[in-house]
Amino acid sequence: MSERKTVEEFNGIYLDLSKQPGKVKFAEAGLAWRPTGGTGGENFALDGQQFFQCQWSRGARGHEVKILLRDSGLIQLDGFEAEEFDRVQKIFRLFYGLNLEHKDHALKGWNWGKGEFGKAELAFNVQNRPAFEIPYSEVSNTNLAGKNEVAVEFSLPAGGNETGTNGHLGGARSKGRKSGAGKDQLVEMRFYIPGTATKKENDEDGEDKSMDGSEGEEQHNAANLFYETLMDKAEIGEVAGDTFATFLEVLHLTPRGRFGIDMYEASFRLRGKTYDYKIPYDNIKKFMLLPKPDDLHTLITIGLDPPLRQGQTRYPFLVMQFKREEEVTIELNMTKELLEGKYKGKLNARYEQPQHTVVAQVFRGLSGKKIVTPSKDFSSHHQQAGVKCSIKANEGHLYCLDKSFMFVPKPATYIPFDHISVIVMSRVGGAVSASRTFDITVTMKNGGGETLFSNINREEQKPLEDFFQAKGLRTKNEMLDDSSALIAAALKDADMASSDEEVVAARADRGSADEDEESVDEDFKTDSESDVAEEYDSAHESSGSGSEAEMADGDAGGDSDPPEVAERPKKKAKISK
Repeated sequence: MSERKTVEEFNGIYLDLSKQPGKVKFAEAGLAWRPTGGTGGENFALDGQQFFQCQWSRGARGHEVKILLRDSGLIQLDGFEAEEFDRVQKIFRLFYGLNLEHKDHALKGWNWGKGEFGKAELAFNVQNRPAFEIPYSEVSNTNLAGKNEVAVEFSLPAGGNETGTNGHLGGARSKGRKSGAGKDQLVEMRFYIPGTATKKENDEDGEDKSMDGSEGEEQHNAANLFYETLMDKAEIGEVAGDTFATFLEVLHLTPRGRFGIDMYEASFRLRGKTYDYKIPYDNIKKFMLLPKPDDLHTLITIGLDPPLRQGQTRYPFLVMQFKREEEVTIELNMTKELLEGKYKGKLNARYEQPQHTVVAQVFRGLSGKKIVTPSKDFSSHHQQAGVKCSIKANEGHLYCLDKSFMFVPKPATYIPFDHISVIVMSRVGGAVSASRTFDITVTMKNGGGETLFSNINREEQKPLEDFFQAKGLRTKNEMLDDSSALIAAALKDADMASSDEEVVAARADRGSADEDEESVDEDFKTDSESDVAEEYDSAHESSGSGSEAEMADGDAGGDSDPPEVAERPKKKAKISK
């Protein structure tokens, strides 16, 4: 009995929604969890001095013990049996001096209730019972989606299988790891919050404002108050640390709008009128500096993984546009020790250059990402880095990089060379438009689909072909076949519109000769009935040799008499009408 009081074990327990169960041990010093089956998961231990509050409730796999920590953390242990409540309650009372609170969830299914901010989670209560809770650690972003509507976005795991510190099973999860345990994941929730509410100060337990009104206190828009509180609790935005640099009202082509950019040590923030985003530098996979062919602007394109979400729309690329001649002067808000230590050789204390250059250099210094520029092996007909074209109905520019193609601004499309199977150059449409433009179809390997870049100026064909050849890309030119087809069609139209005389002059082949002979026979037959009668009468009176001579003259005249040849096409033109 004394051993059981020292250590208590439970099998089949899931830690923070882990995919595999494990064994949990409770002792006076704290708790430890280890995955079962030797599946390679990491062990997890927690000091009992960190325990602040504990709750017992119905869970996804049985009953759940939720442990709230003093540092606003949260641990969930799911998989207990209902009859184990008394045993678990005794463990927490004897080992940690805590009362295991029995909490029943609301089962009415109502979608209206009261939002309450606790120490570690946001609870949505229906008739004073929680319908669901949202840990602050799972919230990646929040935005005011309307006057009375707040959108809450949830963190995505860094990888498809990553759901804990070990990447597979469990353990102490960092931000956004709990939700990655399931195949399907909730990525956004919206709250409609009408009316006004009062702002209350936090109490000692970290509990604070609820969304109802009180008399005698200053009233605020309830949705705005909810948004600001969640921003503070989930540590989104300015609470992420000191701002090193700020760029105001930067024009974004994707997503469309003007956003302020705040640069922090580990992340940057986009501040717009409606949406507000916090993006870690680790999410940046590509950083491109692309000069626009208008000689007036420069584009900065940032590839993100996971993509930026705006409602149901996902943006894997940010596309910013800067004026080339617009210069800025900025001093970094950074201590001399930090500048000469961690960022030595990466950042300068002061910048006085074109804005796109400053933004690119600060991003490179803070994120450590390489800046990609267009390939030196390509130059368009007008000595530019980009070629104007379209994807479906969206006009943009196609840039040839050293290892990929990049189309901006919308839809921003990135195509690595090693994913390309073949590039087909073709022309479509009528003869007039096809003579000025052509299309490029990029087919991907392993059934990855294809992308059509249309309406490319005919002048860019040679520079593009030279670039494809220099990069060793397999190409197929269908424009030669299309050209011969156009020529054949033009000849056919000319044949139909021309007279028989032009046709005979253009092609003296056997078929046209046969056709002429048939025409001669028809003309001869229609006009020769009376002539034959006269010849018959004269032949009846004269000798037969005279009739044979007349027939011979008539045959000879059919080939050599110019008036007859000139008149026949006119007759045939009338018949063809």
